[in-house]
Formats: sequence, structure tokens, C-alpha cells
Amino acid sequence: MARIVAIVAIDGGSVGGGAPIFVEADANKRESTAFLLEKILDATTHDLKNGTFILVDHRQE
Repeated sequence: MARIVAIVAIDGGSVGGGAPIFVEADANKRESTAFLLEKILDATTHDLKNGTFILVDHRQE
């Protein structure tokens, strides 16, 4: 099963859960942070089109 390993959002109050949340108000910075974390965490970035990116680990264990 896939799991969310990080979230990059405009506002930390609009998201929740057990994954680390990175708050970036600027759209370019938010995208840059998401893609950098994608490489670091060996995850896949998904843009929810509402100012939030989720990073998902799809590996099966």
C-alpha cells in the first residue's frame, strides 16, 4: 500500500495527518520544495491543484 511521506502546502492549518508538513506561501518555492523532497525521499510528487503537493512512497514492502 502507498503511504504519504510529506506534504507541501500554502497553509499548514489546511492539512493534517502523520506526515511532515512543509509550509511555503510562494507557488514557485512550494513547487521547488516538493520536487527537492521528491528526490531526497525517493517518492512521487502529486499536485492536488489546490496549492498542496503530497509526496507518496509507492514501494511495496
